[in-house]
Amino acid sequence: MKAILGSKADGTPPVMLPVMLPVTRAVQNAGMTIKRFMPALLALVLCAPAIAFDLQSHRGTRGLMPENTLPAFERGMAIGVTTLELDIGITSDGVAVIHHDRALNPNTTRDAKGEWLASTGPLIRSLTFEQLQTYDVGRLKPGTAYAQEFSLQQAVDGTRIPTLAALFKRVKELGANGMQFDIETKMDPRSPNDTLAPDAFVKTLLAVIREYGMESRVQVQRFDWRTLVLVQQQEPRIRTVYLTIQNPRANTVASGAWTAGFTLAQHGNAPRMVKAAGGPIWSPNFNDLTAELLKEAQSLGLKVIPWTVNEPADIERIIAMGVDGIISDYADRVREVMQRRGMPLPARVDVPGVRP
Repeated sequence: MKAILGSKADGTPPVMLPVMLPVTRAVQNAGMTIKRFMPALLALVLCAPAIAFDLQSHRGTRGLMPENTLPAFERGMAIGVTTLELDIGITSDGVAVIHHDRALNPNTTRDAKGEWLASTGPLIRSLTFEQLQTYDVGRLKPGTAYAQEFSLQQAVDGTRIPTLAALFKRVKELGANGMQFDIETKMDPRSPNDTLAPDAFVKTLLAVIREYGMESRVQVQRFDWRTLVLVQQQEPRIRTVYLTIQNPRANTVASGAWTAGFTLAQHGNAPRMVKAAGGPIWSPNFNDLTAELLKEAQSLGLKVIPWTVNEPADIERIIAMGVDGIISDYADRVREVMQRRGMPLPARVDVPGVRP
């Protein structure tokens, strides 16, 4: 025999609890005591959020450590975040590596002799993993605008581009069993020869995710929605995140070239395009997000996680709008705002030798 004690406002099925028939007065008295406390216990269960605010540490912790490196991810975990955000490329010998650009970036890369690259370096897909390991990405090139923008970044000379497998291993070693990952597939429909084709790219990425049993802990994101559609078809346990930007300098939703054929002309705005594509999460540039678009996206059942929000005033404003998460180069700043607002904070991970 079962009793229905209530249901959640979001449509979750009602809680079913067994009800035992009383057989003695002692059992009856115990049942009455339990009943007195049951409403309060039930309220705690039903009011608890299913998923907390998603604090994502961009490129590991780009504002504080060399981007997309193991030291950056360790710092992010020590600060205390929900999700490590990162980028993936595939080498010529089929290794999934963590790197933002399709080619080596002269602002972050030194060769085996310690010399800064004079210009954009080789494509990731043109190098074997062994060749890639000869490059040092442990500091920003002095005197560049990039170095000025991230002047708080701490150098870690000798740092190499890591594999996705190495990150998964490190997270497991640290016992960070709740840590999530937001993985961007670095592809560009305008430059198809710079990377693997979408099918091969997704196949390589999914193989690593499955090898480490991370399907339920991974989100895959991209402006180029072709890989997202493939992930949805091939591994529905993985959440997909639809990135967009709409401004005079860059607009990935105007023509359909970036968005797997879904267009503004067909659907009217970005949230409706994401919904039509089957996506659960919309991630717009934070400057593009309005209260009206946020409301519509959430009414469509989408979670909204804008990028990349770095300044304290912007962080405060975006959180106040009611978003579901934030991607930031400075997760520590986001935590400070969350703490002031009385929001639950992600657990910190104890990383030996790394301060929050």
